[in-house]
Amino acid sequence: MENMAEQFPGVFSGYTLQSLQAGKLDTSGTAKAVISCFQKLGVSFEVDQVKIIRDPKQQIEMVGVPKEYLSGHAFHKYQLESPDKTVSFEFQHNVCGRSIYAEGTVDAAIFLAKKVIMVASSKCTARVQSKADKFIYNMIDVLREGAMR
Repeated sequence: MENMAEQFPGVFSGYTLQSLQAGKLDTSGTAKAVISCFQKLGVSFEVDQVKIIRDPKQQIEMVGVPKEYLSGHAFHKYQLESPDKTVSFEFQHNVCGRSIYAEGTVDAAIFLAKKVIMVASSKCTARVQSKADKFIYNMIDVLREGAMR
């Protein structure tokens, strides 16, 4: 979504957005990041407009959460509609269970360990890193580098 927002700013100007999130008590960081991308794409939508579905029956029926994952899931759906209602897009990302988060954490730790080793091996003398030498990474960096196992 970030790449799309960077390459096509404003492409969805005038579109309306409906966002559904199943289960959490507050809007997830993932939903906030995706909504930020939609805003860059021209959609007028605020995080407080996300519809959070807490009722397990509705999570199953409206969002499609499998019953066995009601206690651990991340289901998100974003529906865009053109001003004249003739065009619609739907973006959805669903996670069943929690193991993928643990696996991603391990992948991120390995990625960061490799970065630390690279930095340490490239320095001839020991010194304190300045702010200019520091980087902030995210999971997109892990994906770009092909570091997911």
